[in-house]
Amino acid sequence: MTTRKSPALGALFFLGGAVILGSYFSFAAVQGDYGVFRRAEVEAEARALRLELAILQQDVARMENLTRRLSDQFLDLDLLDERARDVLGLIRSDEVVIR
Repeated sequence: MTTRKSPALGALFFLGGAVILGSYFSFAAVQGDYGVFRRAEVEAEARALRLELAILQQDVARMENLTRRLSDQFLDLDLLDERARDVLGLIRSDEVVIR
């Protein structure tokens, strides 16, 4: 009978390959295109875009309100006066301008 002093070479190759493949898939799961870090980046970007969307929706609502207030069906004279002063630089005859 002969006794082996070193493990079988095939078992070492199998174990080494398994470690390499496990390391590769672990790295890909954390750092890859669909990994944990990328998911965190996408979620942060989604939060920022939702915030930007909310701000833009508020701006649109404000503009729609101003547009409705200057429409033919509903005329806000104070807003019309403000816009005429701002855009055309108009003043009333009883006003004094201080610069």
